[in-house]
Amino acid sequence: MKGRDFMPPGDRSLMPDYLRLIALFGIVIVNVQFIAFSALHGFTEPAGETFSDDLTLWFVNGLALLKTYGLFSFMFGVGLGFLVRSAERRGLPFGRVYRNRMIGLLLLGLAHGCLFFPGDILVIYSVTGSVFYFLRNWPVARLVKFGAVLLVLQPVVGLPLLSAPSETPAEIFGYEAAALSQGSFIDAAVFRSIGFAFTLPLFLFVQGISALGWFCLGLSAVKSGMIDNAAHPLWRRARRVCLFPGLVLSLLGAGIWQWGPATPGAALTIIVAPVATLGYLGLIAAISRPPGPILARTLVAGGSSLTVYLGQSILLSSVFSAYGMGLWNQVDRATATAIAVLVTILLIIALIVWRNWFKLGPIEWVLRRITYAGTVAGSQ
Repeated sequence: MKGRDFMPPGDRSLMPDYLRLIALFGIVIVNVQFIAFSALHGFTEPAGETFSDDLTLWFVNGLALLKTYGLFSFMFGVGLGFLVRSAERRGLPFGRVYRNRMIGLLLLGLAHGCLFFPGDILVIYSVTGSVFYFLRNWPVARLVKFGAVLLVLQPVVGLPLLSAPSETPAEIFGYEAAALSQGSFIDAAVFRSIGFAFTLPLFLFVQGISALGWFCLGLSAVKSGMIDNAAHPLWRRARRVCLFPGLVLSLLGAGIWQWGPATPGAALTIIVAPVATLGYLGLIAAISRPPGPILARTLVAGGSSLTVYLGQSILLSSVFSAYGMGLWNQVDRATATAIAVLVTILLIIALIVWRNWFKLGPIEWVLRRITYAGTVAGSQ
């Protein structure tokens, strides 16, 4: 990597900490819709059973669906830039470090997808991130252009696939209900493993395109120094140009999706998601200011985003499955969403306590051990 493409490390930038914390709440209110209820319906099929459910799905799809996934993917690209900084500063072999990181994400993602949540993103990040490695030396302008092309391409490729009607037999719906509302942990894990195996190729293709696009934009933000400068003019432009139109159109699309012709509404929601995500990035930059004592500790805990992300799935799958509290398909969507937010708050509180004694979150510690295995850092 060309050293001149990177800003000096300097003081730790605040924007990534705010970004991770906000994204964690956004992604969990999306994921819980597929943990607490059937995940077998077609993507564009309205899933609400009551007006309250419809309102909740409108809120989740309009404000969070695909947008928080974009924020997470953007942070992955930022993380690569930080990893390069760290490896160069410490004189470590970046190729080996990066390969180990992708292997670690793959192993964690496979366990996560098979045991707890088939909608796992870590396997997608591992596979797509392996491709991303070969783009790491690109200059900022090329990364931005290529990332933008991928974000435009994703709806073109994904919409025909996601809009296809569900052909899931009734027997499979019955198997899902039996495994999650009556079965043991093993029964649920077998069902999730099967679902993960069937859905992963589609998600890898559809979500992988947009993920790679956001990876490129995230790395370009590190190379250009934007991630270290929350007052950068481009963040203000993103906030002014993208936030309001992106959210209005996304909420409009989600409303049409829920109460009108579903396919056009879902299409609009998907198409404008990158615009709304850019607006969110601009808004997060605006609020990324030195925090007070309580918020500072919260941001540090939110920095253990991998632990929180996996912890969300582990706890929520236990809350809603028969081997836990057995609430699968037993509460409305607003209640399920509130439970997901509460679980995230509890995880962050637990990590605030944890980080009083430990430098890293537990899953971050595991991934770090894998990442630096075979290097000088790994032997320390």
